[in-house]
Amino acid sequence: MPTIVTHAAVPICLGIGLGSRKIPPALLMTGIAFSMIPDLDVLAFKFGIAYANAFGHRGFTHSLLFAFTLPTLALLFKNVFKVGYRRIWGFLTVSLLSHSVLDSLTTGGMGVGWLWPWSEERFFAPIQVIKVAPFQLTQYLKPNGIAVIQSELGWVWLPGVVIMLALIALRRINNHSTVSS
Repeated sequence: MPTIVTHAAVPICLGIGLGSRKIPPALLMTGIAFSMIPDLDVLAFKFGIAYANAFGHRGFTHSLLFAFTLPTLALLFKNVFKVGYRRIWGFLTVSLLSHSVLDSLTTGGMGVGWLWPWSEERFFAPIQVIKVAPFQLTQYLKPNGIAVIQSELGWVWLPGVVIMLALIALRRINNHSTVSS
């Protein structure tokens, strides 16, 4: 898995790139939380649930069903976000789905349970380029932990920032052309 901080890269970069009119702060913060929620499944280890179990790490909380259901439930709080249903659902779904997509791009683990409950098979993306993050924080001070951070910077944060800057530039161009008209 990428680090929990890196899972937040997608909603942060998209939210800032699209701007607060499209993604208000409450929606952005919820998207960040949603991008991290799937890793609550590591608590299963505390209850003796094995990694490979459907309710273990990268299991049901990484599934497409989970990724579509949780944002749908969030629509009950539409008034908090002050934007339309489609924008709420779309942003939160992308934020949540980004978690399992990033996990599927890592060089370790058992894959992602995208098709749960229809299948307990685990999947990886066709390429795995993000170094898998260690569970222990102390490992980040060692060469392997530093390699993980470098990998995430290059494969997640750099492309995210480029997309964010492109979205900001497009907004400015659109605002300038609207003002000029």
